[in-house]
Amino acid sequence: MLRERSVVYYPEELSLLGHVLDQVIKSLPAAMRTPYNRTEIARNILACAATGERDPIELELAATIDLKVSTAA
Repeated sequence: MLRERSVVYYPEELSLLGHVLDQVIKSLPAAMRTPYNRTEIARNILACAATGERDPIELELAATIDLKVSTAA
């Protein structure tokens, strides 16, 4: 579950976050594109964005923290 904090995003921000998500997933080896990792990437991006970060590079770096190398879902 996401943090208890509520955050509202403007359409431009949602577009940015979606683009970052797509780029990060595309950059992963196919074996790491598991449902678990996709969920963790999205959570990491949202957690970073909730702090006010909007730099795509910083969001991409935050997205890959703690990903599982295992190919299991």
